[in-house]
Amino acid sequence: MEHVRDLTLLPKAHLHLHFTGSMRPSTLLELADKYGVRLPDALTAGEPPKLRATDERGWFRFQRLYDAARSCLREPEDIRRLVREAAEEDVRDGSGWLEIQVDPTSYAPLLGGMIPAVEIILDAVDAASRETGLGMRVLIAANRMKHPLDARTLARLAVRYADRGIVGFGLSNDERRGMARDFDRAFAIAREGGLLAAPHGGELTGPASVRDCLDDLHASRVGHGVRAAEDPRLLKRLADRQITCEVCPASNVALGVYERPEDVPLRTLFEAGVPMALGADDPLLFGSRLAAQYEIARRHHAFTDAELAELARQSVRGSAAPQDVQDKLLAGIDHWLAT
Repeated sequence: MEHVRDLTLLPKAHLHLHFTGSMRPSTLLELADKYGVRLPDALTAGEPPKLRATDERGWFRFQRLYDAARSCLREPEDIRRLVREAAEEDVRDGSGWLEIQVDPTSYAPLLGGMIPAVEIILDAVDAASRETGLGMRVLIAANRMKHPLDARTLARLAVRYADRGIVGFGLSNDERRGMARDFDRAFAIAREGGLLAAPHGGELTGPASVRDCLDDLHASRVGHGVRAAEDPRLLKRLADRQITCEVCPASNVALGVYERPEDVPLRTLFEAGVPMALGADDPLLFGSRLAAQYEIARRHHAFTDAELAELARQSVRGSAAPQDVQDKLLAGIDHWLAT
């Protein structure tokens, strides 16, 4: 048995974390209390809710819980608190770089409109980064349940704030709805503006949705992407082009994509040479944060410390972090392995 190093000390980058979903459960309860919001029992039980998103009803329930949590974020100070706490949790888990994903549309009505919402979020990220020392940037995500024109508006907005900390453009929500190609213009706008294209795909639907992300949206990263494991040719394509899959093992199990942690095809992707960035997705609903994802790779997939270090390197290389930040994190990973 090799000496098992502390995974919270392994430097890593976190590339798949949703805004509301990053909230601490205790913070959610405090905010609900502050605004007199009656939360669904599943959010107050003190343990992660039982979820199954593999059918429409299960996904709807997941979204409902997410929306209930989001309704407790009403003022700029709530946004600042959420972002600061997300940063603190990440630092505790060994993250040196975080790209947090948000659809500002949902916050705009309470924060005075779309532009104020984006500015409040970016200011909060800036402040949290300074307070915690964590490198932090933002991915703006369009909602595939909404009209593609909304996505274009968001893409233009994201590009406008590229110099203020927005590094990428995403596409989230139920990938069984809305074709990726409907959003091709939005992604073209984002890419032309220098943003990373990082749509969700290959979680609730199979390899075809990952191919759509590549063919129609020219993704340089894929949110989830795990179902690519079912298609050897697609795996080779991802490996050849070094397209990072933001794999969220605990989330996959919580949503019923895979039955058990050992069923998530981490080894298949890793051995095919597909770069991965392990992510926590929505810790509020799935009950585990960043280091726990590496713990799953170690405990359920027998990843050695050298392999875990390689996973951490892949997360750093797949990030939008500037080269000097990447170099520092990569040196830290080597140091972790050497000690």
